[in-house]
Amino acid sequence: MREVSEGVVRVQSDPGHAMRQTMADPADAIPARRERVLTLVPPANDVPLRAERDRPLVIRLGKRLRGVFDRVIAASSLVSNDAVLDVRDFAWTAHLRDQWQAIRDEALGVALQGQAAPCLAAISPDHRAIARANIWRTFFLWGYGYSIEENIARCPATAAAVRQIPGLATAFFSILAPGAHIPDHRGVTKGLITCHLALIVPRDGDVRMRVGGRVMRWAEGETLVFDDTYPHEVWNDTSGTQVVLLIQFRRPLRNPGKIIADVCLGAIRRSAFVQDARDNIRMWNETVSHTAR
Repeated sequence: MREVSEGVVRVQSDPGHAMRQTMADPADAIPARRERVLTLVPPANDVPLRAERDRPLVIRLGKRLRGVFDRVIAASSLVSNDAVLDVRDFAWTAHLRDQWQAIRDEALGVALQGQAAPCLAAISPDHRAIARANIWRTFFLWGYGYSIEENIARCPATAAAVRQIPGLATAFFSILAPGAHIPDHRGVTKGLITCHLALIVPRDGDVRMRVGGRVMRWAEGETLVFDDTYPHEVWNDTSGTQVVLLIQFRRPLRNPGKIIADVCLGAIRRSAFVQDARDNIRMWNETVSHTAR
């Protein structure tokens, strides 16, 4: 059952998962018996954010064990374990570069319009420590193998290009506001490799990313492939918005690393880390759809 009123969608939900969430303060989650509430009121940029405490055991345990798992995966890797990888080792990146203008046009026409792309802090409880409100926004097409069909339908050129990527796990438009800084952080598993296709890179300042000990800069229409388990940090020291298509794909592996990576990714897919974000994206899209009518 769903009620819609003044930009608010109230969704009846399973009591075992229910919570009350408001985009006005995404750092807070107030327990409720039967419903969740999602609004389109954006939080202020200076709202202090923190990762949710008392996250499920699988998330906390996984963080403790990932160093061991990552060492096994690294020893089994069929490609470089360097922080930044050679794009020539991934032939499919050439097709992304060929299609970059069509992909950019879809980002401009869909993801950057209105409220289509929520701030990551509102969608993913586990990213709140690094994603200040309204600084880092996202428009998901795939997330850890789960497709967001309504978003895919709105971006056919992007979806067609991304579907050709072997081992695709995640694809989304990553949108950084002017002056954004994403502090030092690292990815969840070495079983995934990250690719950025730069779509909009402001030129009135410096947009850069440090990966391990290297500082990288984007060029529109070019790809950057890197291992996000290295500590990395991003700055948009310009007056413009930066946009990349961010892709994660499975690292080519031999056993035993492949078995370990498959188990890790399976656990991540089933965990609250992913399932909470899926639910929040669904509710956000429902809210946008109903308030646009």
